[in-house]
Amino acid sequence: MVLAIGAGSLAASHVNDAGFWMFREYFDLTIKQTLSIWTVLETVISVVGIIIVLLLNLAFH
Repeated sequence: MVLAIGAGSLAASHVNDAGFWMFREYFDLTIKQTLSIWTVLETVISVVGIIIVLLLNLAFH
């Protein structure tokens, strides 16, 4: 349950996330560029996370 909640919480961590601003500054991007990259990146991480949780559920159920 905790892993599923953690995976889902990543999908909506935009400008309120310190990682967003660090990513923007490190790669010297505009806010628009950072939003488009960060949204896709966080969504992919979230989806992969929930897939792993579902696979673990099948393996240990």
